[in-house]
Amino acid sequence: MALITLPAVVAVARAVPAHSPAPAHGTVTAPSPVPEQGTVPKQGTAPGRSPAPARPRARTELRALRAPRLLVTLLLGALVNGATFCVFTYLEPLATHVTGIADTWIPALLALFGLGSSVGVALGGRLADSRPVPLLAGGTVALLAGWVVFALTAGNPVAAVVCVFVQGALSFAVGSTLISQAMYAATRAPTLAGGFATAAFNLGAALGPWVGGRAISAGFGYRSPLWVGAFLVALAPATAAMARVAVRRAREPACTAGPPRPSRGRGRRPARRR
Repeated sequence: MALITLPAVVAVARAVPAHSPAPAHGTVTAPSPVPEQGTVPKQGTAPGRSPAPARPRARTELRALRAPRLLVTLLLGALVNGATFCVFTYLEPLATHVTGIADTWIPALLALFGLGSSVGVALGGRLADSRPVPLLAGGTVALLAGWVVFALTAGNPVAAVVCVFVQGALSFAVGSTLISQAMYAATRAPTLAGGFATAAFNLGAALGPWVGGRAISAGFGYRSPLWVGAFLVALAPATAAMARVAVRRAREPACTAGPPRPSRGRGRRPARRR
């Protein structure tokens, strides 16, 4: 379990955007005793010391958390995380009853998923800032295809082992990138943004296994969590596309017929000059 939970913690740590660049290695910074030219220290603060930062207000941050971009990002994260933990929760019965892997190899299979998730977090940490859109678009499509392939080839032990590693990497690469995008979208809520992002991902981690369990109870077998995961991931790009269309429609002007024509007065026409 440590291999599974550690990548999530690292993903959250890497996802938080830094407000200022860190000093170079081996350098020590100290406050200057003399204020810079053209600056006047505020009353109540010692020279060379920056004033205390303003305290965040709950109302301001709650208002910022209603931004459409942030809400869509949190919804996408909940869907992807729900699919991940829907499959991971029932990976043991899937491997033993469908794939035919012995019980003694289940810990190694779970560790392989954790290793893949570590690789995914490392990949997401490198590309989340420079190429977030290609990573999210390509990673989501690959994640969807991977769940479908896993569901179709779950009876093959070699294919199942490969899918466990690949899907663990893709799930956490996309998930860690969504966390970083949520933090960037909530810069006006530095105190509550991390908590809301964690709550959204935890909500997906709770609802995903519940839906997968309902599918198994309905008699669809132990492959059904894989199809549920594919369905949840498929909802992510569909949700993003609908949100983009809604934003475009909201930005369009209410009247597209062109500028209003000037009204013609009913008064007398001006006399012509001779």
